[in-house]
Amino acid sequence: MTIADIGPRPQAFDLEAETLANPNYRTVAWSGRYLQVTLMSIPVGDDIGLERHPDTDQFIRLERGHGRAQMGPAKDELTFDEEVTDGWCVTVPAGSWHNITNVGDEPMQVYTVYAPQHHSPGKVQPTKAIADADTDDEPADWSVQPEQAPDQHA
Repeated sequence: MTIADIGPRPQAFDLEAETLANPNYRTVAWSGRYLQVTLMSIPVGDDIGLERHPDTDQFIRLERGHGRAQMGPAKDELTFDEEVTDGWCVTVPAGSWHNITNVGDEPMQVYTVYAPQHHSPGKVQPTKAIADADTDDEPADWSVQPEQAPDQHA
């Protein structure tokens, strides 16, 4: 991988190639004042993790793999259920509980765009367990953050 998060400065890179080459659960590729791009690799049978962002819209695109996208108004009421594959995107409205599970037979390579920023610029988390245990993963002080309720995780 050649991408480095340079913060809120102009950046250009081959997003598809970087997404496909990313071996980590999460790699923050670019952090702007108002949004953030992250790359993710989800192992077979694993998932992104059921969560809810009260004040964040999210765009997720699959570059490789096969997933099951679920969303809904409550963590036990996931009324949206769609199989997704290479080239598909999942748009997550703020306030929706959501998850994508890898139901394929290879790692699921995705990139996500958050607005606003959610992770420390340049943060690399090799596994979901490391990401879940990370207590030092906050948006940059220079990012614009709404007064918001905290994210929720199931």
